[in-house]
Order: sequence, then C-alpha cells, then structure tokens
Amino acid sequence: MTRTILAALAATTMLAAPAAAQDADETARAVFGGGCFWCVEADFDKVPGVLETTSGYIGGALENPTYEQVSSEETGHAEAVEIVYDPDRVSYEELLHVFWRTHDPLTGGAQFCDVGSSYRPVIFPLDAEQERLAEASKEAVAARFDEPIETTIEEPTTFWPAEEYHQDYYEKNPVAYRFYRWNCGRDARVEALWGEEAGGLGIFEDAS
Repeated sequence: MTRTILAALAATTMLAAPAAAQDADETARAVFGGGCFWCVEADFDKVPGVLETTSGYIGGALENPTYEQVSSEETGHAEAVEIVYDPDRVSYEELLHVFWRTHDPLTGGAQFCDVGSSYRPVIFPLDAEQERLAEASKEAVAARFDEPIETTIEEPTTFWPAEEYHQDYYEKNPVAYRFYRWNCGRDARVEALWGEEAGGLGIFEDAS
C-alpha cells in the first residue's frame, strides 16, 4: 500500500483537531523538511520543549497548494513541518541536532522510499541567527561523512498548512503509519547513518 493510498484513505475519515493557541512572546518557530512530514512531525513531537507541530508545504510559489499539486513535483514546494517551541526549554541548536539525526543528509531530492523534490531534506531558517546556526550545523555534519551533504538551506516562502487529515497522522492512523514507516526503511537507514545518535533525543536524557 503506497503512501498516496494511505493519505487518500485517511482523507475519507478526517478527524478534527483543535489548534493550540500560542503566545508569540513566549514561543519560537522552526521549519524543517526531512521527507514525509508524517514522520518528521512524529519525531519532533517527542522533543521536550516542542509545543506544537504542523505539517505543511513551503519553498514554492503557488499559493495554498494541495497535497496532489505538491506531490506532482511541479510547484517547487517541499513537505515540511513548522515547529512551535519554548526557547526556555529547547534551543534552535538542539532542534537542529534532532533534525540531522532523524533524516538522511546524504540523499537529495528524495528521502528513503519517497522520491521527488517535494521530499528533499531542507532547513528553512526564519531569521539571520537561525541561518547562522543552520550553516554551522551543516558544516559539523559534513565533517562526519565522506560524502557530500545534500540537505539544503533555503530561503523560506509562505508556509501553507497541509490538509487536516495529514496533521498528527501517526496518532490518527497508527497501524497504517507504522507500516508505512517500517516499509519505507526510514529508521533502518537513520540508524545505519547515525548509530547510537539516531533520533537525536539522547541529548535530553539527563534533562530535568
């Protein structure tokens, strides 16, 4: 069963989820694309200090694109996740640490079983400081591998939330999600690349 079929099935049983209100003075945002946004969302929801994650589309010019339009590979968008976090509990540098260790930085224009530019691994820094930290983190990752780092750092365009059935897909459709993630080989590849650091959550184990 392909991811497109799973998404279509989920759309027919769409569940409504209330949006969490956030105080802009107390929170910050980050946007990462690491292949399937179902998986990126699930990974970052585990991070202490992350308050909300939203799957969506960014990096293209078309306004309010649909999943079908983005997956046609003609809009220039990437599947990505917007992360709302508490900077007093988790830093952007720590989010970058998790991001790198939850995707394959050696493969561009695809991630795992999903092929196409909409699945490209990418960081969208939202200000100059995020851009500086993103560039520094990419240099650090490049020093670990003998192959070129294909993850890009791109100027953000408007972030468009994806359709409701994509939000929290891993919670709404746990069996289908687990099968998709296993069948796609995501965790196996990440573990092969990062070893004990896979998932990136080890840095929070000693946090109070």
